[in-house]
Amino acid sequence: MAGARGWTWRSVAQDELLARAFHSCTELREHFYLVGGLLEGGAREPSSDTVVFDPAGGQVVRVGTPGGPGRSHHEAVPVGGRWLCVVGGWDGARRLATVVALDTERGVWEAWAAAPGNCPPAGLSSHTCTRLSDRELRVAGREGGTRTQRHYGSVYTLRLDPGARTYSYKEEGCHTVSRSGHCAALLQTPGPHPGHQLLLFGGCNSAESEVAGHWSHGKIKEETPVAPHLMEQLSRLVSSGQGSQQGPRGLRHHSCSVVGPFAVLFGGETLTRARDSVCNDLYIYDTRRSPSLWYHFPCADRHLKRMGHRTCLWNDQLYLVGGIGEDGRTACPQVCTLDLFI
Repeated sequence: MAGARGWTWRSVAQDELLARAFHSCTELREHFYLVGGLLEGGAREPSSDTVVFDPAGGQVVRVGTPGGPGRSHHEAVPVGGRWLCVVGGWDGARRLATVVALDTERGVWEAWAAAPGNCPPAGLSSHTCTRLSDRELRVAGREGGTRTQRHYGSVYTLRLDPGARTYSYKEEGCHTVSRSGHCAALLQTPGPHPGHQLLLFGGCNSAESEVAGHWSHGKIKEETPVAPHLMEQLSRLVSSGQGSQQGPRGLRHHSCSVVGPFAVLFGGETLTRARDSVCNDLYIYDTRRSPSLWYHFPCADRHLKRMGHRTCLWNDQLYLVGGIGEDGRTACPQVCTLDLFI
């Protein structure tokens, strides 16, 4: 599949079990775990199955564990190198803020309990959930039930206790603009003693990013995947483009992966036009200098259009999994890797 200006998504696997959108895709124990999602555009009931993709061997299998959560528009994070924790999402009837976990050692799904003092959101879907450590997450998004939604975005710290199988939300003092279907990127701040900040992109009509958390030097212990070859390729790609302080406007349900100092965004649905709204653009946010700059690399290949998909970084490669294609209804059964040939 040919892209433009030095990049392409190359198909490496295809299986109907992968055909879904608004799912989660999480790397755990060198495998990608796909949970739930919608099996076609416009579907009302989310899937409750879990599929595992082995990127080294290319095999796809359905997990036979019963009791999987029926979820879409949720988030999932690895905890303790063992648990896959699913946070919030839509179950076909309501938005949830609960935590359920797949214990990959025992092969069972567990509904974790709310700890004393838990102050949960009213409900979450199309939110973000970012690991700050193995037991602490930062959740950002517009909360609400099926009938009401807040007109601003809320930010929560979610603490997990795998030993007790419990979770606890605490609302932070800051609010963001109302966002849904946005992405979050935990990036280092420039300078001799770099800290970290959590930036939110998209999910509303604005092109502006927002900070949903800031941590000084040494506070964040989370280890990011090492991808030296991909970082070098991204550096070469942006050197061929023209940077701008203006990011993509009105983009939602896109993917975002952090690769060193870069946030790599792809696809999504644009709010700026009523028809042909599924996108196939590649955006790279470069934080190596201040101010950080956006680089836009459009694509002429309509077969690359995706929304509700996921990207995962593994073994120095960026993988694209699932999503709705250009017709706005058909789920893609492919796994692709990003090829850069500058």
